[in-house]
Amino acid sequence: MVSKQAGVGESRADSAAQAVAPDQAEQAALSFAGVEPKAQVPARIFGSFVEHLGRCVYGGIYEPGHPSADEDGFRQDVLDLVKELGVTCVRYPGGNFVSGYRWEDGTGPRELRPVRRDLAWHATESNQMGIDDFYRWSRKAGTEIMLAVNMGTRGLAEALDELEYVNGAPGTALADRRVRNGIPEPMGISMWCIGNEMDGPWQVGHMNQEEYAAAVERAAHAMKLVEPGLELVACGSSSAHMPTFGSWERTVLTQAYEHVDFVSCHAYYYERGAASLQDFLASSEDMEAFIATVVAAADDARAVNKGSKDIALSFDEWGVWNQEVWNGEENERQQAKGLHTEPWPQAPHQLEDIYTVADAVVEGSLMITLLSHADRVRSASRAQLVNVIAPIMAEEGGPAWKQTIFYPFAEAAQRVKGSIVVPRVSSPKLETSSYGRVDALKAVASWDQESGSGVLLMVNRDVESAHQVRVDVGALAGGAGDAAVRVSGAKVLYDADIHATNSAQEPYRVKPVELPVQVEADGQLAFELPAVSWAAIELSR
Repeated sequence: MVSKQAGVGESRADSAAQAVAPDQAEQAALSFAGVEPKAQVPARIFGSFVEHLGRCVYGGIYEPGHPSADEDGFRQDVLDLVKELGVTCVRYPGGNFVSGYRWEDGTGPRELRPVRRDLAWHATESNQMGIDDFYRWSRKAGTEIMLAVNMGTRGLAEALDELEYVNGAPGTALADRRVRNGIPEPMGISMWCIGNEMDGPWQVGHMNQEEYAAAVERAAHAMKLVEPGLELVACGSSSAHMPTFGSWERTVLTQAYEHVDFVSCHAYYYERGAASLQDFLASSEDMEAFIATVVAAADDARAVNKGSKDIALSFDEWGVWNQEVWNGEENERQQAKGLHTEPWPQAPHQLEDIYTVADAVVEGSLMITLLSHADRVRSASRAQLVNVIAPIMAEEGGPAWKQTIFYPFAEAAQRVKGSIVVPRVSSPKLETSSYGRVDALKAVASWDQESGSGVLLMVNRDVESAHQVRVDVGALAGGAGDAAVRVSGAKVLYDADIHATNSAQEPYRVKPVELPVQVEADGQLAFELPAVSWAAIELSR
């Protein structure tokens, strides 16, 4: 889908700045005057997701035969990109995979680990990677682990066993097994997901909402008897398109309110799944409605229980994913007749979406939405991390590179600190068939008083027009006057071909370039955002 454009390393800053002449571009304005901070930035909002699916694990983070592999078989080139991405917390090992997973299989000497079938993705699981190995990987990556337990084919007893193995002090049977496996210290994993998408008919062992409400209440209660300091995530509905969405959250959280801290949210978007390209670019409007519905259900559960705590949202699967490909393969498999006794593949190429400029703008908009609701969205996991619907791609035995969606995530993870501030936006309107009239511009900012620095993140979701933007940033730092805040850097992700992509051959075909920003006499910032673009402006006092 890549048309002939500027070559690798050739700047497109001029085309970004001159996409539409100033007198042709519609005006937009952002202001921080009188706007109170929304919340402190939750570190876990910059999380990701590693599932035993396709080449996310094998050929992704783990490839012992790769030239860059370390003594544990981890690809150093991928580790370097994970660190650059700024990931803080990684959900593991699923996902659909976890609903048929035996956690013990991934522990101990690799040569003794069993090979099993993965019912979720119809693949063969070698178990050469498991919780022992992922713990070692996470320490090298500098990430926290969010651990999911199997509530599909297993349940309470196995969850308690896994908790003892992972976090138990030496001196008990399972903790001592961990010690014998080379990890003397407790892993100290505090955040646990109690199952995955349990309302989905595709899920092994799926349940109705009453069944899952009882199961999660029992599991969460028992786990907190062991360790009250755990932070437990109850499964929300698999998507906003499920018939039980909203009622599922209300039922589950009402019963399990005393013992859970988070409810999971999952949302994916893709261009061909939208009514139009303009609707796709406005996908964050759906996420806004999703968040409002789940918050309302959580608050209802608090009221019924006469509670004082807010259940937080863990948006632990989000991003752009063209689900049509997998759904088509699944339909063929389900409709096939006869027995199928052929071996299942190991680490096949599955869900390896290649991302465009438009996809990056949508993901930038989704990140802005999550940050804008950081008072309730206290954790998020962009799905997934490597190869499988991922910001990082890696060839077996070859290079690793950044997809277009890498850049908006990395900028937020590396720059957003301190307090979240949502500006007032005055913007030209866009017509969409799914969401009605929406703002062309979407924005959020952060400001860190300690360092005296901040960042403003923006997207122009207009498929046709660039927009002139003025930003009154003086109040962002709590100051007034012309020189309260200065620009220390600005970049924009844009391309005349909105379907341009990166590849192993052209890893920097799409990347951010400098965004020209003027500081006006009154201290306001003035610049132009091209159509279908994402931008970040670094600010300092």
